[in-house]
Amino acid sequence: MAQPGLPIEALPAWALLNGITFPHVKVANIEGKGFGVVSDGDLKPDVPLMAVPNSLVLNVQAVDEYAKEDKNFKQLLDAVGHHSARRDILLFLLVQLVLASKAHQAPVGVSNPWTEYIKFLPKTVLVPTLWTEDERLLLRGTSLESAVNAKMTALTAEFDAVREAASSLPSWNDVLWPYEDGNSSASLRSWILLDALYRSRVLELPKSGESMVPCIDMINHSTSASAYYDENTKDEVILLPRPDSKISSGEEVTISYGDAKPAAEMLFSYGFIDPESTVESLVLPLEPFEDDPLAKAKLFAFKDMPKVHVAHDKGSSAVSWNSPFAYLMCVNEEDGLDFRVLQDSEGGRQLRVFWREEDVTDRIGDFESLIQSHEVPTLIKLRVVTVVQERLQQQLERAQSFADLSALPIGDVDLLRDECRQAASLLRSIETGLLEVVIEDLEKERRMLLADENVVAYLGSMETAESDLVGEEASNEPEDFS
Repeated sequence: MAQPGLPIEALPAWALLNGITFPHVKVANIEGKGFGVVSDGDLKPDVPLMAVPNSLVLNVQAVDEYAKEDKNFKQLLDAVGHHSARRDILLFLLVQLVLASKAHQAPVGVSNPWTEYIKFLPKTVLVPTLWTEDERLLLRGTSLESAVNAKMTALTAEFDAVREAASSLPSWNDVLWPYEDGNSSASLRSWILLDALYRSRVLELPKSGESMVPCIDMINHSTSASAYYDENTKDEVILLPRPDSKISSGEEVTISYGDAKPAAEMLFSYGFIDPESTVESLVLPLEPFEDDPLAKAKLFAFKDMPKVHVAHDKGSSAVSWNSPFAYLMCVNEEDGLDFRVLQDSEGGRQLRVFWREEDVTDRIGDFESLIQSHEVPTLIKLRVVTVVQERLQQQLERAQSFADLSALPIGDVDLLRDECRQAASLLRSIETGLLEVVIEDLEKERRMLLADENVVAYLGSMETAESDLVGEEASNEPEDFS
């Protein structure tokens, strides 16, 4: 289904009809950014630039209210919704997309302001889930490679689940799903687009929580934002100039999408990277040792996704890394780790984690502190630092190996959009530089730990024990009298 559209020039009339006021700003085309908001005169502090009625705010509560007005939608929501706020909102938007389509003729669905507003939203977003397959190959060797693949798999599975659950509803089945002539009302791409619109436009409101807010979602990001959003006593969402900002006539009004979001997250959620951000960070998945007999138990008990998080503050030059699972990876039975299956008070069986005879199941992510009770905690820290350093080195080498387009199995390079190439190249550059800095810092830490007197003594005792074992094995060999 082709997404219906309305010219941005029609937005003021829609806003006026629905009670949105923005007398001091206007929506305009911003070069290189698409639509944005600019001042329509010299702005004064504490004077709201925009006010949006609470009735237009789209969140899970609004979806529930809509379901009360439309019994057909309630039937659909009960069949496939109530899994998360995001999924309920996407389902609502999918219905509005169908209602807004000229091809829509079915007697289901109740139109509301969002039925028209969705026509103002872009037909695509530069988030990687909407890149072509060849464009997504540009992300190989970056932290987004596995994240985007996982997201695409999850979106496909989610859409299939929604479609299967809704297929039992005759009133919606013929409306939502493809016709024999291929003129589909809704498709997987529609679902992926709506997810992209949600991720790139959702706001965290102080009272209403995660919400989409019409018109305010047209405002672009800046590290040095000139405005911010809030909710007033009437539960309106308002846009206010920052106290220290001076916005001249014709100047773009911006907000912050997050002061410390890493490049990968910005690209994943919003489709661009803020090069002015002072904090660089990335998250990488971490696999347990293949030969670890306790690997499955560790993964089951840890519950969360094993990962390594590294960061570099360019302003202070501070380097940091964090990986709770790496500490769990590096301890075993000989260190004092034990897993036991115990029966609970209700007769069920639970896997419990013990560290040096203490039940630490509820502290599974705190082994960085727990190892302090080990005879040589610096030895375990050395293992962890080595594991993290090797994981980062592996990622760095992979990133470098795909830096050249010729190393990627891309069909036609000329079909790649410049925006995607530039974003992927910038992400790779940022992450490669970050990895090099953190690896160097970890090498310094590893050398310090190797020089620790307790580590030296332990490693020396291990070498002595191994030498004695070799000598003992040699003494047991039969003498050669030939």
